Amino acid sequence: MSTVPAATSATKNTRPQIDLTVIRREELSPHMVRIVAGGKGFAAYVNNSFVDRYIKIVFPQPGVDYAQPLDLWTIRETMPREQWPFTRTYTVRWVDIEAQELAIDFVIHGDEGLAGPWAAAAKPGDTFTFTGPGGAYNPSPDADWYLFAGDEAALPAIAAAIESLPVEAVGLAFIEVDSDADIQPLASPAGVQVTWLRRNGVPAGAGELLVSAVAGAEWPAGRVDVFAHGERGYMKGLRDVFFVQRGLERSQVSLSGYWAQGRVEDDFQAEKKLPVGKI
Repeated sequence: MSTVPAATSATKNTRPQIDLTVIRREELSPHMVRIVAGGKGFAAYVNNSFVDRYIKIVFPQPGVDYAQPLDLWTIRETMPREQWPFTRTYTVRWVDIEAQELAIDFVIHGDEGLAGPWAAAAKPGDTFTFTGPGGAYNPSPDADWYLFAGDEAALPAIAAAIESLPVEAVGLAFIEVDSDADIQPLASPAGVQVTWLRRNGVPAGAGELLVSAVAGAEWPAGRVDVFAHGERGYMKGLRDVFFVQRGLERSQVSLSGYWAQGRVEDDFQAEKKLPVGKI
């Protein structure tokens, strides 16, 4: 499959373009960088009510001549898809409306990909463009307990969801990372038990740690609300745990593949319409 920018049904009305300026970069761990951004473009940002809110960051293709200032929607209306900028989807870790800032956490794997290398090299004053935010998940207030599961790609979304819970909330969280150095402090309620699963050098998406931990856990009694996001193969394994082994209702589960081992995002998005990409 050849890599071309992913198709989209979004419009400038459903996903407005926002242009922000990097304010600072924070090194959260050896494999994660936080970009805090704001500036005058923040006035155009319209927050939503979802805990898991996400944006699509725009990366112009090298060698393609784009009119400036960059207007993504004009480009998509006037240029062939092969020349569209690439986009990469990221969770908004937090938003501070009063300070007019938001934070985005990026997984870094050396020179791999588009977004990671950009974030690793970003410096105050750099500008970037994104569309959104979108979103679909909030923890159910009717749940007796909460279950979170994912790899480091889902860590920002899981962290934001956990930190949104009421202080009396109870639950389990399973987060897979490379090593102890990648563990981050989370402001979780005392009743939410967070388990960090360490791959210790095994490539992300290549093991059974996450699925095995969730399948083998002692689940509390009562109705669970599930948020499980991350590598596509992991999510297919967890799908069987939730729906086949545990018999959960679809309404109880937010299940999404963020990426697939061996696939760039544009190919991954295209495969969502094929049997291999369905979760």
